Amino acid sequence: MATVAASAIVAPAGGSFLLESRTPEEVFTPEDLNEEQHQIAETASRFAKEQVLPAAAEIEAKDAGVMRKLLRQAADLGFTAIDVPEEYGGLGLDKVTSALVTDQIAIEASFATALGAHGGIGTLPLVWYGTEEQKQRYLPKLVSMEWVGAYALSEATSGSDAMNIRTRAVLSEDGQQYILNGEKMWITNAGIADLFTVFAKIVDEKTGEGKFSAFLVEKGTAGFSVGKEEHKLGIRGSSTCALVFSDCRIPAGNLLGEAGKGHHIAFNILNMGRFKLGAACLGGARLAIELGINYAKERKAFGKAIAEFGLIQRKIASSATRIFVTESMAYRTVGMMDAALNALEESGKSSPREIQKRIEEYAVECSILKVFGSEMLDFVSDELVQIMGGYGYVEDYPAARIYRDSRINRIFEGTNEINRLIIAGWLMKRALSGQLPLMPAIKRLMDEITEPPGLGDEDSGEALAREAKILANLRKVFLLAAGAASQRFMGGLQDQQEIMSDLADCISAIYGLESALLRTRKFAASRPGAASGSAAAAAAMTSAFADEALSSVETAARRVLAASAEGDALGIQLTVLRRFCRISPVNSIQLHRTIARHFLELGRYRM
Repeated sequence: MATVAASAIVAPAGGSFLLESRTPEEVFTPEDLNEEQHQIAETASRFAKEQVLPAAAEIEAKDAGVMRKLLRQAADLGFTAIDVPEEYGGLGLDKVTSALVTDQIAIEASFATALGAHGGIGTLPLVWYGTEEQKQRYLPKLVSMEWVGAYALSEATSGSDAMNIRTRAVLSEDGQQYILNGEKMWITNAGIADLFTVFAKIVDEKTGEGKFSAFLVEKGTAGFSVGKEEHKLGIRGSSTCALVFSDCRIPAGNLLGEAGKGHHIAFNILNMGRFKLGAACLGGARLAIELGINYAKERKAFGKAIAEFGLIQRKIASSATRIFVTESMAYRTVGMMDAALNALEESGKSSPREIQKRIEEYAVECSILKVFGSEMLDFVSDELVQIMGGYGYVEDYPAARIYRDSRINRIFEGTNEINRLIIAGWLMKRALSGQLPLMPAIKRLMDEITEPPGLGDEDSGEALAREAKILANLRKVFLLAAGAASQRFMGGLQDQQEIMSDLADCISAIYGLESALLRTRKFAASRPGAASGSAAAAAAMTSAFADEALSSVETAARRVLAASAEGDALGIQLTVLRRFCRISPVNSIQLHRTIARHFLELGRYRM
């Protein structure tokens, strides 16, 4: 299949999907991968299936030798070099390729966690913020996996509240060293890492003022010790320990970035971390649905395979639909990142700082993907256990491990609750600053509501026209709810966490539906006349998700309106809400059967 020219992919402003429509040609989809990207994805997939997955038991038993061996093999294949510039031993490849490797490796979560923490949050702080000397000294070792990297932000009392850290750093009298004191908690790779990015507040002993900053701390530094391994519910094979700093002296030259600017490092690195976590959830979900499909085809009950039962088919179809939507959002998002970075490179201004600014532009999309992807994987892994019944509940089979491993993703990289607040808060902040014309859009909607109702929309005859209508109405529902909440709470809206969370779910549904819709239309255009197979499955999944999105957004908006108005005003708003949501449902039972049959025939999820 021919790929779309890279120049056709656009890099719109972050969050603009709420107000602007895109064409299929403007978004990147998995079907647009070039030959080199396909080859890298296949290499990563083969490595994960042939080397990592067979070692799952040893990894779970925390065999550090096996983990280090596999990490070095991953480095030999170039997987740790993708995001590092060539001058430091890396490959400097595009973010799509980086996402592909993350996606394919993630069929074994403990290994994926270790590799992801090393190559992402363990390495990118140096790439983006390190001095030339720091990069030359450390990056080649991290690329070759001679050294393992780790990222130390969380503390016992400041997980999501990152700025409230208690670890302190004091500059020595001669200005040559920083002296660190404090503890870090739940640090991935802590037991095997050689280099740590550690966040602490530089304290002025005269004023008591603390500057949130980042430091590079090497393993074995005097005054630095690693605690015992945590016994975790899931991802048991990855190392997770506390770090203790007791008068730990590090060279002043190991300050990363500027003193007092550590929050830029922490939050910008987390944006990419959230994106990669969402992409990683895809790999785990594909394995889970494949195991469920194969079991359902083999397991017999009442004289036939349970794959023939409607309720089993619904589980497979619902799982596949969620994977499809997550996949569509993930590659659309990374496509926008690459388009923005390509434009930056063409302008000749591709400094590390400018690169991270372009990625930061899509902070809301990264948070959406993190929330949606982690909850998708939880759903798919739960359905796998249910399909397998008693076999799914015992540790002799992989379903139990997949189920346990999936749970951490709703906590990693900022809890899903925090990320929902980020999604809505980030967009409302942009709206108030004029960067996103949300308020004018709300006013236009209010004007539209007061106009006499029209005769109804003509059926355009375009493929998935009904789903496009649902998408348009979901945007209106969000504007209705956001306008009511803004009017009621004004500057205090940020403190209304339940409302912000409901608005975030509306925003996520809109991004998910549009991403799936655009991908499906692009898919169909690349295979004209296709009435069955993957094109038909994509259309069925988009239709099924559109109905789910309409229902969930209506419920969320109803809660927001009820909290934001009362009496006649509330009655009017609920009437308008019902008008926007009054779209005849599809036969979801038949859609689910169509989707399930397609993937049962394939034996796995594959588009």
